[in-house]
Amino acid sequence: MEEYSVILWGVALLLVILGIAGMFLPALPGILLVFAGLFCAAWAEGFMYVGQYTLLVLALLAFLGYALDFLAGAFGASRFGGGTYAFVGGAAGAAFGLFFGLPGVLLGPFLGAAAGEFYYRRDTSLALKAGVGAWIGIVLGSAARVAILFIMLGVFIIARLF
Repeated sequence: MEEYSVILWGVALLLVILGIAGMFLPALPGILLVFAGLFCAAWAEGFMYVGQYTLLVLALLAFLGYALDFLAGAFGASRFGGGTYAFVGGAAGAAFGLFFGLPGVLLGPFLGAAAGEFYYRRDTSLALKAGVGAWIGIVLGSAARVAILFIMLGVFIIARLF
C-alpha cells in the first residue's frame, strides 16, 4: 500500500467519524463529512472498487440528507397549519439555532415557526401549533438523516465488497 493511500484512509476514517458525530453535534455538517470520508476511501483505492456511479449515488443521498436536515422543521410547521411565515420562520430558526448548540437546534425551528406564524396571524394557539409541527419535522428529519447515513455506509460497503 502506497504512503498516500494510508494517509487517505486515515483522512477517510477521521471524516466518517466526525460525520457520525455531526449527526448529533449541530456544528458539524455530518452527512457531508461522511460523504467526503467515503470519497477519500474510494480515492485511496484508486476508485477500483467504488467508482463514479456509486459515488454519484452517495452524493445524491448526501444532498438529500442535507436538504432534509435544513427543510424538515419548516415543512413540519407548514403541515401543521402554519403558513408561509411559519415556514420561513422555521427555516430561519433552524439556521439561527445552529449557533446555540443542541438547545438551539431543538428550539430554533419551534421558536422560529411560532414567531413567524404569530407575526402573521396574531393567534397564539396557531403559532404554537406551527411550532410543534416544526419540532416534529426536525425530529422526523433527523431520523431520516440518520437512516440516509446508514444507507450511504451500506451502499459503500456493498460496492467495496461485491
